[in-house]
Amino acid sequence: MCQLLGMNCNTPTDICFSFTGFQKRGGETDVHADGWGIAFFEGKGVRLFLDPQPSAQSPVAELVRNYPIRSLNVIAHIRKATQGVVSLENTHPFQRELWGRYWVYAHNGNLPDFQPALDGSFLPVGNTDSEHIFCWLLQSLRQRFGDASPPREALFSALHELSCQVAGMGIFNYLLSNGDCLFAHCSTELAYIIRRAPFTVAHLKDEDVAVDFTEVTTPNDRVAIIATQPLTDNEPWVDMQPGTLWMFHDGQAETHLATLASPVKSLGGI
Repeated sequence: MCQLLGMNCNTPTDICFSFTGFQKRGGETDVHADGWGIAFFEGKGVRLFLDPQPSAQSPVAELVRNYPIRSLNVIAHIRKATQGVVSLENTHPFQRELWGRYWVYAHNGNLPDFQPALDGSFLPVGNTDSEHIFCWLLQSLRQRFGDASPPREALFSALHELSCQVAGMGIFNYLLSNGDCLFAHCSTELAYIIRRAPFTVAHLKDEDVAVDFTEVTTPNDRVAIIATQPLTDNEPWVDMQPGTLWMFHDGQAETHLATLASPVKSLGGI
């Protein structure tokens, strides 16, 4: 399966430290060698880097690792192919426009039996189940809300319902962002950490690299990192419960449980 990495924060922040460990999992410390990609939101724009080569050996990944791009929302992905050939068009994250915003999506899992009909408003370019489902999610949001973007909470509830429809058909871990907030759905495996004052030293699992966040942050900074598996070995990562959808905004977390009859919500920072 693939691995996911996301970041959401309350002030533009670079992801160089986390990406340093994540990059190694693409063919060096793990088997995800079928391509990688990362998307940085900047204002209304998105910097998107994609490479069908393993991230551990990718010159493009080295550029990203050493280029401190600051962003409020970042989504990255390293691929272990299940559906679709290894190619640039099948490399996550995928990007589309809806309601005058770019949306970015990356998926970890396999949904061989979920093939929803598409009405043509969003169509896949490659041949992965992941891109097909991304098009269906955006199509479903447009059908529900029309031409006007809904409030954040209404969008969160709609994605919760749509995710519940899909989750029982296979493995469906995903990250999705429109640049305003970042959504994370845990089907089997996702974890997160929120870094805020008082900051400490963090040490990567996949490479002997540490950073003292007191030297590179302010007391008001708040950064949420989401990953398939924890990236550091000395921080209190929180495992997401399977069947939950999370929304991260300004480095804070909010969650919906999977039960549609009575969704439970937990507000505020963690």
